[in-house]
Amino acid sequence: MEDVKTALLLSGGMDSTAIAYWKRPAVAITIDYGQRAAVAELRAAAAICDVLAIEHHIIQADLRALGSGDMAGTMPAAVAPVSEWWPFRNQMLVTLAAMKAVGIGVDAIQIGTLRTDGMHTDGTPTFIAAMNALLQCQEGGIRLEAPAIVFSSAELIRESGVPPEILAWAHSCHVANEACGECRGCRKHYETLEDLGLAPY
Repeated sequence: MEDVKTALLLSGGMDSTAIAYWKRPAVAITIDYGQRAAVAELRAAAAICDVLAIEHHIIQADLRALGSGDMAGTMPAAVAPVSEWWPFRNQMLVTLAAMKAVGIGVDAIQIGTLRTDGMHTDGTPTFIAAMNALLQCQEGGIRLEAPAIVFSSAELIRESGVPPEILAWAHSCHVANEACGECRGCRKHYETLEDLGLAPY
């Protein structure tokens, strides 16, 4: 069977960290698109790739002028389903990752979408299937996979077996390079730790 070269979109958050440990992709791609926590996300992703010996690529594309909500530091757009919504964020991230991936021989891109991400249209199985079809009809025939789409964060972490000392690298805050403790990203982080019976670190 021919080897498949997989790249993971690694934000440095809990979910993508767990997938990195679980699936051990050949490549991780982290994107600085102008989000407020970009420095911390890049730092976390680099540490995770270092400890897991994953080839790490960083893409920088300043799209702050096109953002909205918590991650951009502006008021959410009128159509935003939640405060951190950034217009077409997953579509943008997958597209940028694919632009890099096609040049380094990647066959499949993994994204850390969960069952519980359905409040965002771009976190649904319908979106994943549509983006996969779009990539497949273009040069390179790259596949899009969401290996954790059936899990919540706590379920994914249990399934992955990621140890607490690696999970501790994760950065979940949407608004700052140090955890604010108040945004939806931080609250999800703490709630997941509680579900797992782990004390916050």
